[in-house]
Amino acid sequence: MAVTIVLALIMMALLFLMIWSATYFLPWSGLMEFFPEDIRDKAAGHKPPFPKAPRIGWICLILCAAGMAGFILYAGWDGIQRGYTFKDFLIRFLIIFVGIKAFDIIALDYFLITKSHFFQHYYPETEGCEGYHRFGYNKNQQIPRVIAMPFLAMLAAWICTKL
Repeated sequence: MAVTIVLALIMMALLFLMIWSATYFLPWSGLMEFFPEDIRDKAAGHKPPFPKAPRIGWICLILCAAGMAGFILYAGWDGIQRGYTFKDFLIRFLIIFVGIKAFDIIALDYFLITKSHFFQHYYPETEGCEGYHRFGYNKNQQIPRVIAMPFLAMLAAWICTKL
C-alpha cells in the first residue's frame, strides 16, 4: 500500500509540474481549453516569456508524461513481482487514477484557478476575470473522466494479471 501511495503522490507532483510548465513556458492554446471562456479570450495573445521557452516547455511536458507512463508501468511491474491478484491491481490502480483525478479537481481546478493567483501571476492580462470565481465551470469535461477512471483501473488490472 505504501508503494501505491508514493506512486500516486509522485504522479500528482508530475501533473502539477506539467501544469506549471505549460503555464509558464507555453502560451499554449491547448492549456487554455481547460479554462473558462473569459480567461481564454483575455489570454489569447499571451507571448512566451523568452524565445526558447516553448521548446523548454514541450521538453518538460514530454518528460513528465513519460515519467507518468513509467510510474504506471512500474506499478504494474511491482504488482507482478509481488504476486498481485486482479483485486490487488484494481485497488492499486483505483488509488492512483482516482487520486490523480481528485488532485486535478481539488488542487488544480479549485485551488489554483479559483483560490490562488497562480495563473494571474503568469497571465496578468487575465486579472479580474469572472471565470476565476466559478468552480465547476468544467464539470461537463470532468464527469466523463471521473466515470472513466474505474474502467481504466480495471483495464490496467486486467492487463497486469495477463502478463
